[in-house]
Amino acid sequence: MQIEVLQAKIHNVRITQTELNYTGSITIDMDLVDAAGLIPYQKVLIVNNNNGERFETYIIAGGRGTGIIGLNGATARKGQVGDELIIMTFAIMSKNAAVSHQPKNIFPDRNNRLI
Repeated sequence: MQIEVLQAKIHNVRITQTELNYTGSITIDMDLVDAAGLIPYQKVLIVNNNNGERFETYIIAGGRGTGIIGLNGATARKGQVGDELIIMTFAIMSKNAAVSHQPKNIFPDRNNRLI
């Protein structure tokens, strides 16, 4: 049996920009992407803590050390600058592997930088 479990979570980052006239995605500071063990173009599930929106998109690499969290294209309608997000990815693995799996949880500071 294969099950889907949390792979990684970037917890309580704040939106720093929105760009409606873009082809889509979320731009994330590469320091956060690397710390969570993610890669550009990986699918993510995003929860907006301010308005309850949940949506899926993919990661675009943002400048290192910038703290950028940018909603692009249609996702720009899902939040405003300053809204707090949780960004999650999931992995499919066997039930036996999932029992010992530990997701990578990242808790950046209020400026979206690693602590």
